[in-house]
Amino acid sequence: MSGHSKWAKVHRQKSVADSKKGAVFTKLGNLITIAAKEGGGDTENNFKLRLAVEKARAANMPKDNIERAIKRGAGTGDGKNVLEEITYEVFGPNNSLFIIETITDNKNRTVSDLKTVLSKNNGQLGGPNSVIWQFERKGIILIDNSQIFNINTEDLELNLIDAGAEDIKKSDDGLEIITASDKLQEVEKNIKKLNIEINESLLGFKPKDELNIIDQDAQDKIEKLYNTIDDLDDVNNIYTNANW
Repeated sequence: MSGHSKWAKVHRQKSVADSKKGAVFTKLGNLITIAAKEGGGDTENNFKLRLAVEKARAANMPKDNIERAIKRGAGTGDGKNVLEEITYEVFGPNNSLFIIETITDNKNRTVSDLKTVLSKNNGQLGGPNSVIWQFERKGIILIDNSQIFNINTEDLELNLIDAGAEDIKKSDDGLEIITASDKLQEVEKNIKKLNIEINESLLGFKPKDELNIIDQDAQDKIEKLYNTIDDLDDVNNIYTNANW
């Protein structure tokens, strides 16, 4: 997941039309349900659930929807739809690689939809461990520039490094902070102590080596594949080694 592509995804989700909000809320509800199913319905004791709920609140998902999703996952709701997480590994155009995390109640439908998108966009589904070995599990925190406008970024970076940040990347959009997977909570707490609002925080995948895409045609192909995959109902997160 390059900083550029992740920011593109974040901003695209925030500007989603009202007609698509239902689909976004469904994805977020499924994410909450899975997290509650795995670790219980208490956000204080279930870090994955807390991240999912914070993401839903940032998207203005109604409180009732969030509570129903938690109850469904914790086994106290209506019990509809048995959800599971499935990760797919994909070879894209121009040597790009993708890891796609999905949440689905029908894996046959999910893989069929994904294969259709790949066949139309120069992509190919890989087997287990064909791609994922080229990525590392990391904590990822995104902060918008508006949150650090009046802050000394050098002091902030030193503070975050002391808290466990491994890398801090600046872009025109803001900061992307990379942590070890077990340091995400600690770095988050330090950021919040500074009254800085976090745009998104998650446990995700970072490529061991980024692929810088310079050719415009290649950029267009990879971005089209990324966005088309992201539009699939069952897709939760996408990570790529491509940087464009």
